[in-house]
Amino acid sequence: MKSAKRPPVPRLTGPATEGLNGGNEDARDLWRHLTPGPGGLVPAIIQDHRSGQVLMLGYQDRQAFENSLTSGDVWFYSRSRRELWHKGATSGHYLRMRARPRLDCDGDALLYLVEPAGPACHTGEGSCFFRVMGPDGPEPVAAPGPEPTREPGPDLDRVPTRLAEIIAQRHAATSPEESYTARLFAAGLDKILKKLGEEATEVVLAAKNGDRANLVWELADLYYHAAVVMEQVGVTREDVLRELARRLPAGGGSTKAIPKSR
Repeated sequence: MKSAKRPPVPRLTGPATEGLNGGNEDARDLWRHLTPGPGGLVPAIIQDHRSGQVLMLGYQDRQAFENSLTSGDVWFYSRSRRELWHKGATSGHYLRMRARPRLDCDGDALLYLVEPAGPACHTGEGSCFFRVMGPDGPEPVAAPGPEPTREPGPDLDRVPTRLAEIIAQRHAATSPEESYTARLFAAGLDKILKKLGEEATEVVLAAKNGDRANLVWELADLYYHAAVVMEQVGVTREDVLRELARRLPAGGGSTKAIPKSR
């Protein structure tokens, strides 16, 4: 899919592109997992990976998607100019990917977690969403006041138990095509273990690259796939916790929790 009219894409390395350039899976192969809309385009939502603020909405064709994964900067396809658009090439306000793009449940939209190098909007605003639909039409979003009282977050102590419950439900599913977890169970233990090994490698690479956000993401993936293995072979979280408790010192002495060489 090369074209003389398209600028060359610099090959950079980093957590967003790890495993693509020179890896087992080429960026060109990943497009097939998406369901483009009219004109062969997929909406791409851009979100600040630190603040969570939604910065902009753009569109990607296959080449923009491939360029993003290859370079680590987000590219778009400009519908008005009908050409590829490397965000930041003119302004310097690049959108550097800080994690692999997420796709929605239907595969027809993408979400990029980025580190913006400047305002995302061409107006100079940090986000393109700086207006609110008021009673009489669009009006500027009010300047932020005191930090509002936030709703209580999720009960983190409950997360491992809830995750195990959901995985068990997927294990019992009669229609594996309905979820990724059910498809893993249908594929068998070898497939699950292969995915666990891949996720462990991703954790190593994320830690080596020094990207905390991506490391947290990959650790969550590893935790989830380990929980799938536990469900498949009949090991409970309590089994693991009891083993860890057995290794802890009773009165402040040395701990056995850190495995010794065998």
